[in-house]
Parts: sequence; C-alpha cells; structure tokens
Amino acid sequence: MKLSTTTRYGLRALSDLCAQEGDVPVSVSDIAKRQNIPLNYLEQLFAKLRRGGVLKSIRGAQGGYLLARPAGEISVAEVIRALGEPIVFGDCQMEEGCVNAPTCPTFRLWRKVKGSIDDILMETTLEDILKDKMSLLEADESEPEREEARERALKRQSAPIEK
Repeated sequence: MKLSTTTRYGLRALSDLCAQEGDVPVSVSDIAKRQNIPLNYLEQLFAKLRRGGVLKSIRGAQGGYLLARPAGEISVAEVIRALGEPIVFGDCQMEEGCVNAPTCPTFRLWRKVKGSIDDILMETTLEDILKDKMSLLEADESEPEREEARERALKRQSAPIEK
C-alpha cells in the first residue's frame, strides 16, 4: 500500500496548520511555502477539506483557514475521506470487490489488515500527529528508523535510472 500525494500533502499541511498559535486564520500560501507544497495544489486540497467539514475559511485581508473543530476531534480517517482518497491495497478492498474472493486463500488476511489500518486511522487524530511532531522537535536525536528511511530515500534519489 502506498499513500497518495494528496493524503501525504493534506496531512502535512494540516499538521502545519495545527502547529500555529491561537485561533488566527492561517494563509494557505504560508503553509504551502513552509511545507514546500505547490500553492495551486494545496488550494484544491483545502477546498476539499473545507467541503468535507475539516476546515473553515475566513475571508478578507486577515483571512485564511482554521480547523472546523478541535484537532483532537478530527481523525486521520476523516481527513482522508474528505480528500476523496481510498485506503486500499488490492482489488478485494475496492467497493466493487474481487471475483476471486470466495476462493482466495488470502482474502481474510487482507480484510484483517485493512480493518487494522482503518482502526488506526480512525483512532489517530490531528492532535496526535501534532504531539508526535512536537516530540520530534524536542528530541535530541532522531529515531534510528527515520534515519534509515532517510538514507534509503537518498540512495534511491541518487541511483541511476535503469532502462
């Protein structure tokens, strides 16, 4: 399973919004700059999140975006739904299902995995993500897993493309 750019950017932008002080509307262009997300793309994502009830917008010179409710009341699952993104990793998880499901030996396994993922996304709130972000900023050392993932990503970026 791989999360879409829409989901990753949406959660990064909301994490940034949550980290801002007080109930002051935040400009989408400021978030786009801080998170290195294309402004036009982020504006589209925020429009979806507003329509989905995750954000509210304030018009005017001092306008911008605010969370529609406290961060502790907005689940990651709700954000993903508002963005219109499915969390699936196989045809058997799609709404239309899989014709091989009745005889597939792994169907129940994938259903359990999907259920576990859904539970985690429903239980995790934007406030949880903000707490994780703040603990990373306060930590003296980064987690070894993060460093390993960073090194792997850097190797992939610098590796020659095979044709």
